[in-house]
Amino acid sequence: MKKALFLDRDGVINEDKGYVSRIEDFTFCAGVFEALRAFEARGYLLIIVTNQSGIGRGYYTEEAYEILTAWMLEECQKNGVTIAKVYHCPHAPEEGCGCRKPHPGMLEAAIGEFGIDVTRSWMVGDKLSDMEAGKRAGVGQCVLVGLKSEEYPSVGSLYEALGVID
Repeated sequence: MKKALFLDRDGVINEDKGYVSRIEDFTFCAGVFEALRAFEARGYLLIIVTNQSGIGRGYYTEEAYEILTAWMLEECQKNGVTIAKVYHCPHAPEEGCGCRKPHPGMLEAAIGEFGIDVTRSWMVGDKLSDMEAGKRAGVGQCVLVGLKSEEYPSVGSLYEALGVID
């Protein structure tokens, strides 16, 4: 079984500017490609799990999300990073779906699809809902980016998580 790094998108991979849906608004976080390459070298499968309620709220379309995601994956490839898959929840919070974090649906789908050993895996996110989704899916360890917590290790960026995640 493989170990995985489950990564939130906005605030971990890219700067969270609120409902990022266009290439021109997407800015990769500093050091993100170096960090992702290092995690791949450590044997982690890289999986993005992202709430995209802007779709459900009508701020942007599924097509706009797909265009941005394809571009993001291409940029990762150009920088020597392979993202195994991107899972997203397009629903607004009030829809109560099981894939929207803090529910574990996206993580459980990835665990089943890729045969992931959750005990050796990590959830990396910038919100407590990311941590809760990881816990509910049985992910062994969680780390918060840019947010302090008594319960979880906290770092300033994904790059800084290299010192926490073995």
